[in-house]
Amino acid sequence: MSIRHLESLFQPTSVALIGASDQPDSLGTLILNNLQGAGFKGPIWLINPKRPRIGGQLVWPNVASLPGVPDLAVICTPAATVPALIAELGAKGTRCAIVISAGLHASASDGTRNLQQAMLDAARPHLLRVLGPNCIGLIIPGIGLNASFAPGNAQPGKLAFVTQSGALATAMLDWANSRNIGFSHFVSLGDSADVDFGDVLDYLACDASTRAILMYAESISSARKFMSAARQAARNKPVIVVKAGRASSGARAAASHTGALAGSDVVLDAAFRRAGMLRVDTLEALFDAAETLAHARPFRGDRLAILTNGGGAGVLAADALQLAGGRLATLEADTLQALNVCLPANWPHANPVDIIGDAPVVRYQQALKILLAAQEVDAVLFMHSPTAVVPADEIAQACLPLMTDSVKPILACWLGGGAVAHARLSSSQANVPGYSTPEQAVKAWMQMVDFANNQAALQQLPINSAEESTVQTAQARSLLTKALVEKRTWLDADATCELMQAYGIPTVTTRQVTSLDSALIAAAEIGYPVVLKVISSQILHKSDVGGVALNLRSDDELRAAEQSMRTQISRLLPHAQISGFTVQSMAQRPGALELIAGIASDAVFGPVLLLGRGGTQVELSNQFTVALPPLNDNLARDMVLRSQLGPLLAGYRGQTAVDMNALIDTLLKVSRMASELPELEEMDLNPLLVDANGVLALDARVKLRSPGAGELSRLAVSPYPVELEETVALGDTSFFVRPIRPQDGQRLLDFYTRADPADMRFRFFFTRRTVPHSEVARYSQIDYDREMTFVAMSTDAQGHTRIAAEASALSDPDHVTAQFAIQVASDWQGKALGHLMLKKLIAYLRSRGTRELTGLCLKENTSMAALARNLGFVVSTRSNESETLSMTLAL
Repeated sequence: MSIRHLESLFQPTSVALIGASDQPDSLGTLILNNLQGAGFKGPIWLINPKRPRIGGQLVWPNVASLPGVPDLAVICTPAATVPALIAELGAKGTRCAIVISAGLHASASDGTRNLQQAMLDAARPHLLRVLGPNCIGLIIPGIGLNASFAPGNAQPGKLAFVTQSGALATAMLDWANSRNIGFSHFVSLGDSADVDFGDVLDYLACDASTRAILMYAESISSARKFMSAARQAARNKPVIVVKAGRASSGARAAASHTGALAGSDVVLDAAFRRAGMLRVDTLEALFDAAETLAHARPFRGDRLAILTNGGGAGVLAADALQLAGGRLATLEADTLQALNVCLPANWPHANPVDIIGDAPVVRYQQALKILLAAQEVDAVLFMHSPTAVVPADEIAQACLPLMTDSVKPILACWLGGGAVAHARLSSSQANVPGYSTPEQAVKAWMQMVDFANNQAALQQLPINSAEESTVQTAQARSLLTKALVEKRTWLDADATCELMQAYGIPTVTTRQVTSLDSALIAAAEIGYPVVLKVISSQILHKSDVGGVALNLRSDDELRAAEQSMRTQISRLLPHAQISGFTVQSMAQRPGALELIAGIASDAVFGPVLLLGRGGTQVELSNQFTVALPPLNDNLARDMVLRSQLGPLLAGYRGQTAVDMNALIDTLLKVSRMASELPELEEMDLNPLLVDANGVLALDARVKLRSPGAGELSRLAVSPYPVELEETVALGDTSFFVRPIRPQDGQRLLDFYTRADPADMRFRFFFTRRTVPHSEVARYSQIDYDREMTFVAMSTDAQGHTRIAAEASALSDPDHVTAQFAIQVASDWQGKALGHLMLKKLIAYLRSRGTRELTGLCLKENTSMAALARNLGFVVSTRSNESETLSMTLAL
């Protein structure tokens, strides 16, 4: 990922147009007209070897002849000319180019590569960034830049729009202009040969002129880069995406149930959710969501009250809310009593609050005040249908001050046309989100709820449970490596059981056999009743062909089942070769639920996890969800919630609730398998029995893959770097020094709470006694691709583990510069722990290729300044700051 030189793309001071023309309707003419007509203040140099002048303006024959170095070049010449032009621009010193030209997938003149690769090869020595090719260009209204061939210009605004589709970009621009929607940036990515979603998200995340980021995506590449940038951007501002291709043109062939269920679109949903983004279905919803999220008050909860002057409109809104999975606030007795005082006796005494069609202005005001004050109400949907009693505009003028003064989110729905047009305009001018129908308003509210839930997932502190259960990763990898050496695609039954045991997943006793005689011996060893299952590489799902026999209670029943199985398979799959059987103990878990948990491999996002309703009809159920590993406790619980299995797991019709902790523990173990075992392609635990006694995997299938030489982690979310853990000794005390984990959130909060006030002031540069949970979550749930926090863990005589020191660094996306912070517990200061922690951080950053480490400290923090000097930092007084010192170390 890189934002290197993107300031030349988004804030250029000069532009060169290569391929400028005066031919009507040519790209060179269209782009020139847009460049000159948008109000750009810097020089615009035109390049065309065949035209000395265009429209009275001097034209230069080539890049080398330009009188200066353009920050940005726009290329709209034939595809074959692009690589050479990029090389010329790089030699000139230009840092960014927009390649409008299409057709760069054709072969280059050397025949060894296509033109697009030749273009990238030409750009690389000069670190020249390329937007495109095959794009419509870029518009930045705030600086008067329209470097595109779009039919018109964008209005200035606070929304950034980034799209892969050029045709959609022009339609969107026209649509937005007709609705007076403005943009800070309007970016067409085209083929994204260089600059892609990740780069643009990284840049826009810190752009002060952008209030929200809107995306239209057709495909996502570089999943790790995209997820890292998206998570960072979503922490700063709303990121809302429309992703084309929700409807599948056909289910992909998969060898496992998990692989069949975990299709690309549900994986994308999981990725967007994990990043804290909001996904919507339509372009209109994209802008609705942006306006709603940008103007709404801070989210307080999902309990919605509906205030309406028409019962029918209230019912429509309540129906839409229920169908969308929303929550209608239940009004408490005090609220109902207050409403009884100001409303007619025939109001429905419930939510939705129908104030009746003859309501005067004062009735609206009184009811709205009561709902805004009610503790059980988190937000209000204010709806008005036009009547002859009071003009809508009078109601708006009376109620909008209450709405703008409210700390709770309020959405206004003005039903109708001309009669409410001015009221709707007044609502918009007051920054109160307004809608035309109950359904539209409820959809906007649910977008707020979904966005808030996604944001909350980024800020939660996972439960500070016991240390992760010990697993035998080395043993598991040895099993998989051995199977791959033997050219196996599927792990055999014995090895599968060993794999489950290595990760502590309970399974039934299993024996793999090759004949009826050995099956009888295995059954005797296990003890009846048993289960017999066929083994055949040609049979994907055994139960489909009669390859599973349950509850066999004697040798005779086992013999009969084996014979019946062979006969059935011979009839249904005559080509299938039976290589053996598995004999398993028959689980006696009456009333247990059958679930499926597993791992699939997505072409873009790598390993994904699945949880759902299990059994033989698993693919017919919509009770499932997918998530990206690695999981923590909160994310695992969120999987359970999203699987729609909650009512079943909680117990129903006299059934006892399941052991939820055991299920969560199993999901965490499956997540670790996905994170730690690159040899896993797909895995099914189906059925996975779950009841009050825990979990039990009755069957497991594991498909293997051969990791490529030097293959890096396939995880879309950077995994915990276990290789950085070490135990170090200071005197008689040992510290376990490791990267911080999400589960350390509570420990970090305790660390700050115990700290001396002076230490907290040195750490944060102002006096504070507490650190909000959301901030602690940000410090403990880090992106290991671009930041690192090491913690030194100490354990006292009673076995309590706590943080003794932390040292953190945040790098820019290019890993050029990192900023650091460090804090040591009061009782460990002056004992070289700070030296040890900062030295480890420096070594880590050097290994990552970071060029410079910087930090600030208060002048009175003499110990920090001394530590920095001791480790080679240049410590100096900042020219514009009298209270702080700057610390810089070249790495």
